[in-house]
Amino acid sequence: MPPLARSLIFASLASIVASQKILLTNDDGWAVAIIRAQENALNDAGYDVVLSCPAINKSGTGSSTATPTPVPSPGCEFSTCPTASPATGFNATNPRENYVNAFPVDSARFGIQTLSPKFFGSPPDFVVSGPNVGSNVGSTVLISGTVGAAIEAALEGFPAIAFSSATGSQVSYTTLDSDPTSTSTRSALVYSQLAVNLVDQILSTAKPFLPAGTLLNVNFPSFFNACSSVDDFSFVLTRINSANSSTPPDVATCGTTRLPTESSVIARSGCFISVSVMLSSNKGDANSTMQGVVLGKLAPILTCSKRRYLLKLDNLVVLVATLLRYILEKVFSLDVDW
Repeated sequence: MPPLARSLIFASLASIVASQKILLTNDDGWAVAIIRAQENALNDAGYDVVLSCPAINKSGTGSSTATPTPVPSPGCEFSTCPTASPATGFNATNPRENYVNAFPVDSARFGIQTLSPKFFGSPPDFVVSGPNVGSNVGSTVLISGTVGAAIEAALEGFPAIAFSSATGSQVSYTTLDSDPTSTSTRSALVYSQLAVNLVDQILSTAKPFLPAGTLLNVNFPSFFNACSSVDDFSFVLTRINSANSSTPPDVATCGTTRLPTESSVIARSGCFISVSVMLSSNKGDANSTMQGVVLGKLAPILTCSKRRYLLKLDNLVVLVATLLRYILEKVFSLDVDW
């Protein structure tokens, strides 16, 4: 999809989805830069946002759960709360930014069951987990706290997306202002806006936003020169696990009934973002019917990775052929008829 068309779609969606209630969670902790960038992006888009995240980095804890306890030494991550702080707490200058000293699952649960009634006066409309610092593809989803938090939301009956990013650093939110030109900051800002674009599209559709018993697992590819602005990226429908001869067909799209794996898509040149439909029951791939529902909802912003790659390859071939023809005609005075 051309960048201008994509921009017009996302601009038109903004007015439709404004003021919907979003609970934001993660596993990297409440003060990491990328989660605050996501909070800012959602707020800027007009969403009503409450943040509920672990007090410290709890990456790789999957669906572990525990009763929150007072914060141990040396306190919350990046010195954002002192040792022996309460088991749950908030930013004194912004009570909507909350920590939970337990696991990502517990942070999501606390946000849904305690913070949402307090700030929204109702349950959240949607739950966003991440973006995570680091990818969560294939079997990695089984141990991902980012995925675990989104799974908790889905199990409680709320639509959710787990976002993860290939580029980023476990750094304080203060670096968003103190180091604005760093790759960590620049990638966090772009990834966060891309996440908003996907949430916008989902929330512009009719309820239920996602099929019951599912969530989305989304992975952003590496951030570098060719993939460094929002318009450089495209969303591709994928599957989590590799298929074999006995795997049932996926939804029919892009001329095939077999979706590419998320790991293969984010590794391709072309700035492709993988979007997989996950079962909340086992963190595996949803069936073709469920994939089809998501395909219908995301169709305006999805692309076919191979098709886009081939179009780029075609353009390169044309460019090389044009250059070669120019050299043959102008330098060697040959008459070229092709």
